[in-house]
Amino acid sequence: MEVAELQECFAVPGVLGFEKTPSGLVAARVTAPAAEATIYLQGAHLAHWQPAGHAPVLFLSVRTELAPGKTIRGGVPVIFPWFGPRHDGGTGPSHGFARTSQWELAFAAVSADDLHLTFTLAPNEASRAFGFDHFRLAYSITIGRSLTLELTVVNEAPAPLTFEEALHTYFAVADVEKTSITGLGDTPYLDKRDQMQRKLQAPGPMSLTGTTDRVYLNTTATCVIDDAAGKRKITIEKTGSQTTVVWNPWAELAATLPDMEPDGWRTMLCVETANVGDSAITLAPGQTHTMRAAISVEAVG
Repeated sequence: MEVAELQECFAVPGVLGFEKTPSGLVAARVTAPAAEATIYLQGAHLAHWQPAGHAPVLFLSVRTELAPGKTIRGGVPVIFPWFGPRHDGGTGPSHGFARTSQWELAFAAVSADDLHLTFTLAPNEASRAFGFDHFRLAYSITIGRSLTLELTVVNEAPAPLTFEEALHTYFAVADVEKTSITGLGDTPYLDKRDQMQRKLQAPGPMSLTGTTDRVYLNTTATCVIDDAAGKRKITIEKTGSQTTVVWNPWAELAATLPDMEPDGWRTMLCVETANVGDSAITLAPGQTHTMRAAISVEAVG
């Protein structure tokens, strides 16, 4: 849909409007009393969420190129149908095609203080080029003082569909070196910075001290980010997910990322709700799977 049609079908005065950026991306702008947000229809990409009374909860690199066909560094990239390189050994862009595909807005409504949006993605030229022609995605976002993200996959093929998925959430923190995460103690993980060695997270809160890229296995736990310097805690509850990914490039890797400012790593932390690797999902014909993350923020101190 073009901006005018989106405005006619879905705009809510004082709450939801649409615009096309100078680069050509269509954006939904949320300016509700409970929260502000920005979602790009490319990738159904939530790039900004700021509940009333709080600083922005999501990190967005100032160097990311907001342009058609370009991935966005920050916010919540929707990862499907593979995480990183293709899990089946095939070729394709890192993290799949969903995050650069054009999604359709199918539903928008206000209930109490929350705005409910549903975006859909059907097979397209890009997906078919990689052999994915019989699936449907529905991505529901509930925006208010808390944030709910719900990704549903439908297998419309006559054969099983195997896929990986992630909500690759970049959280904004005041100082990652003064930040800790609870909820992953005593959990096994694969260390992607150490040749995928299987390790066990120490009990208690974890703190980052360098480049971190860990895939925590068989965990449905709620994670809490203690942003001590920002005097707040961010809670991530999840369902339908067996994997949590924690990532920060630190100075070493950030210096190699052209779409991240040199000190950007200091003010971000990815805690990702996912199903990857051995927890990849296989759906029988006609089956559906839903993965959900509920995010809330509270001031402390």
